[in-house]
Amino acid sequence: MNQTSKTAQACTPAIASQPTPAGRLWTVPLPLLELALIVAWSSGFVGARFSIDYAPALLVVFWRCVVVTLVLLPFVAGQLRRASPRTLLRHTGIGVLAMAGYLGGVIQGIALGVPAGLAALFADLLPLGMALLAAAVLRQRQGWRVWAGLATGLAGVVLATQGALAWGHAPWWAYGLPLLGMLSLAVATLWQKHSQAGPTLGLLPNLWLQCCVSALAFGFAQGWQGSLWPVPNTGFGLSVLWTAGLSTLGGYGLYWLCLRRATPARVASVLYLSPALTLLWAAYLFSEPLAWSMLLGTLVSGGGVWMVVRAEREPQGGEA
Repeated sequence: MNQTSKTAQACTPAIASQPTPAGRLWTVPLPLLELALIVAWSSGFVGARFSIDYAPALLVVFWRCVVVTLVLLPFVAGQLRRASPRTLLRHTGIGVLAMAGYLGGVIQGIALGVPAGLAALFADLLPLGMALLAAAVLRQRQGWRVWAGLATGLAGVVLATQGALAWGHAPWWAYGLPLLGMLSLAVATLWQKHSQAGPTLGLLPNLWLQCCVSALAFGFAQGWQGSLWPVPNTGFGLSVLWTAGLSTLGGYGLYWLCLRRATPARVASVLYLSPALTLLWAAYLFSEPLAWSMLLGTLVSGGGVWMVVRAEREPQGGEA
């Protein structure tokens, strides 16, 4: 009974610090949140594919961040005013890395000619990249079961997406941009996880701040190349709303929420399942063909995720 009371008291500040919707999400079973994360995260690649027919990719991402910033501002203004400058500065840095760095690297690589499938595969190296950074920089060791699960999950991704992989005609250095984007998100994830010990922002203020600083970064990048004025057509509007709602509020919001309840290795490994769902999105919306290798690869990736989850329940599994 005493232990239960202590646990409840330990969880109370985390829930109380969140706005009401986030506090309710805190009670949802973690596997359900992870399932929603897979759906929302995969929507970002679909939104990017849809948007390229209507507007420059950076322009869509800029307005995506602007829309989220404007929508969330009334709900987070009070919490932002109460936060210390040090806390705001820390989360600003995390936001630049997590959103501007990750999306900028992947999108700019595709814009320079890196095939979307290959760019997505580089982005899907996130779990391994994060584990390697944690081991090399933070001196955190992973158990061999976690490494085996991460490698198995990646093998499943390669198998599921092999039909969409091809070398493009981009400059050789452009292929490094999606990798840099992946590493940027990996650093932001580890920074966010390890900053939770001190004063931190709630889920929505954190997301607002990330979108705000990313809007400035993308606005500068797009303004350097052309106009920031929105394109007056339905496709552009749908692209912005799709990516702002599903990919940003849904994808990044669920990513950070899951990260508060699980280890970085587990949360990142779950994203191994997003490429297969992305292909299903593409088949339904764009009539792209499917292959049996996608189903087999998904099963392999699912096995890798299961290995990571099971290993982290054991003492030798370690934590990222």
